[in-house]
Amino acid sequence: MDVDAYRARVEQFIGAIEREYVLHLSGRKTSFDIEPIYDRHAELFTREVLEELRQSAPRELVRFAVEGHIGQATKTETAEIARLEATRTVEVDGTEIPFRRASIEQANEPEPDRRARLEDARLGVIDVDLNPLYVQAHERAAALARELGWASTLAMCEELGGLNLLALAKQCEAFVSATDPRYEEVLAPELQRQLGFGLERLRRSDIAAFMRAPGLDWAFPSERLLASYELTLEGLGLDGGGVRLDLEERPNKTPRAFCAAVQVPDEVHLVMALVGGRDDYEVLMHEAGHAHHYSRVARELPVEARYLGDNSVTEGFAFLFQHLVSTPEWLRAALRVGDAGPVISHSRAVRLVMLRRYCAKLLYEIELHAGELDGSAPGRYASLLSQAVRVEWPATTWLSDVDAFFYAARYLRAWALETYLRRVLRDRFGASWFAEPEAGALLRSLWQEGQARTADELLGELTGERLELAAVARDLAPG
Repeated sequence: MDVDAYRARVEQFIGAIEREYVLHLSGRKTSFDIEPIYDRHAELFTREVLEELRQSAPRELVRFAVEGHIGQATKTETAEIARLEATRTVEVDGTEIPFRRASIEQANEPEPDRRARLEDARLGVIDVDLNPLYVQAHERAAALARELGWASTLAMCEELGGLNLLALAKQCEAFVSATDPRYEEVLAPELQRQLGFGLERLRRSDIAAFMRAPGLDWAFPSERLLASYELTLEGLGLDGGGVRLDLEERPNKTPRAFCAAVQVPDEVHLVMALVGGRDDYEVLMHEAGHAHHYSRVARELPVEARYLGDNSVTEGFAFLFQHLVSTPEWLRAALRVGDAGPVISHSRAVRLVMLRRYCAKLLYEIELHAGELDGSAPGRYASLLSQAVRVEWPATTWLSDVDAFFYAARYLRAWALETYLRRVLRDRFGASWFAEPEAGALLRSLWQEGQARTADELLGELTGERLELAAVARDLAPG
């Protein structure tokens, strides 16, 4: 096989798919036309090509081909799910709301019972319209993993993804256990401040409003959003690069912000739907971490280093920028916030909820993708998430909440990587590292490598340490 020729076709495919994601998820079009893209590039994903790649190509290209083989087989369900999300509406209190817009309304709704009605309406669409498609895609993907020679999707992802998922699961269990004693102590006061009640009354439908934190709007004026982003880039000695911002409001725009690397490093899109307040700042900075990573990758690197690799790395840079929004020095410099205490304590509570949730998600997904659950999967999902977050978690999202190929593991590893990266930057350049061009130079030197190295290798080179979730537990400890 001519591996370089294969690489060139891979880049063409990724560019076409990413552009389609931008057009659809930004709300510019309701159709999600990935099927013809897969059809035009079908030769990338044949069984014969997979076998040739397994003999002669880097692991990341093999992983791309296997995931693409599964994507090709499930493209119809994926496209239909996206189309339904873009066209369905929910009716709440006599008002019709676009399905994708409903979660933004929920985050901004001050009345708890109406938040619950909004969530119930959204769950109804997922249950009736989307879940049958999710089930078909999940079952087909699991069958293909076995046909390709792995015992399960779990075994496939561990081998091709370079992930020791069972070891990470043990770290997750340890993290949840370590944070159990102080969970209510950290969370309850922040719930009271933002929602007016404690953990005993918290429902899943309240979590988005808690994270939105309207009580902190005084610290996060909407008119300073872009200025604070630009100030951060300026302080690090960075320009806008090839990053294209899309913050416009559209009815069918996905509520989940994303970064699309259409052509690395020259065309990178940052797309987000504005919710308001703290949420917008954290989301913009998170996606900026991705975008400025991709837009500074050395163009001479092979496609697997520019587009593929261990996404724990790019997520680590994203969390690094996101964490600035709860840093006293950044808040003072960018937003003139004198007392950052309320922001910091709220951020600690949100991170604790999110990390425990993702730990539970990983534990569930390991059982799901090992093929152990059969018909008990929805109940097992609800049980694990309910225990971790300490709210009654609906079983309806047992598949819609699952990101493909154990991306939850990438997030968890990235939270750990960010903790170490932040410490390195503070130690070398001070607490206001974001205002030091030398810190920007260090980041550029790391970004230009793309994802040629794993998160473990990157951390080993920087500090000689091992990547562990215990570092995040220590970072979250009060005091």
